[in-house]
Amino acid sequence: MSAPRPPVAGASPFCDTIRVSVSSVGATTGTLVAGALVFPCTLGRTGVSDARVEGDGKTPLGCFSLRQVYYRPDRESPPETGLPVAPLRPEQGWCDDPRDPAYNREVTLPFAPSHEVLWREDALYDLLCVIGYNDDPVVPFQGSAIFLHVAPPEGRPTQGCVALEKEALRQVLALCGPRTRLCVHLDGPGDPSAA
Repeated sequence: MSAPRPPVAGASPFCDTIRVSVSSVGATTGTLVAGALVFPCTLGRTGVSDARVEGDGKTPLGCFSLRQVYYRPDRESPPETGLPVAPLRPEQGWCDDPRDPAYNREVTLPFAPSHEVLWREDALYDLLCVIGYNDDPVVPFQGSAIFLHVAPPEGRPTQGCVALEKEALRQVLALCGPRTRLCVHLDGPGDPSAA
């Protein structure tokens, strides 16, 4: 792990781009670079793709805005970040039913259509940043609930999200502001998301 560089006078303290480099489409791990920080990260259980389908377990390739940060107030203090921050509540969920009008949106529980519960028993969503994937506009069946969150134990892959160890996630969030974009790209020439 590396410590962040002090900001240059008059410069923004936030990164414009956070890059996630991936070695191949089937890789479930990558390298995240935010300013001077470099961390290993965990990706989707079936790798990466620029053509996602709901439930495919792939992390999307491309560049995406970061929308909102949530934290579990019973387990965590608010992270330092330039992004909007709010405490999670037990009744928060995220709709992953592509046939529902609330698809890929936060919902209030109880909620009958298929959804993720954000207030989890494990620690994966103790710190959570919503990645602006398939949200402007939302396209049914193209994937939902893509987050930057705490890494699963034992290096297990995610369901399509990008995940970091908790302390690394805190350090990265401190470098995120309103203009920061997360870019997931394949290593090598010809990758359109690396531009």
